[in-house]
Amino acid sequence: MRIDKFLSSVNILKRRSIAQDMCENGVITINNIIAKPSKEVRIGDIIHLRYLEYTKIYKVLAIPTTKTIPKSQSNEYFKEIFE
Repeated sequence: MRIDKFLSSVNILKRRSIAQDMCENGVITINNIIAKPSKEVRIGDIIHLRYLEYTKIYKVLAIPTTKTIPKSQSNEYFKEIFE
């Protein structure tokens, strides 16, 4: 699944267009490599979202099969890592 689609479908970001824009500006990395919006996400990948004042780190646990998932099930697809 594409990184922009993954971030929006598991409710990390609200819209896919926001995820695409963040990728194009070099804010999102997968395994410490800057990700383009079309970059494929795999189970076990580490995703960094760099905001102005902080960074959020997520580990991919599963890939969703549907376009959107309920927020109550989002913890099955990723885990936030605190450093």
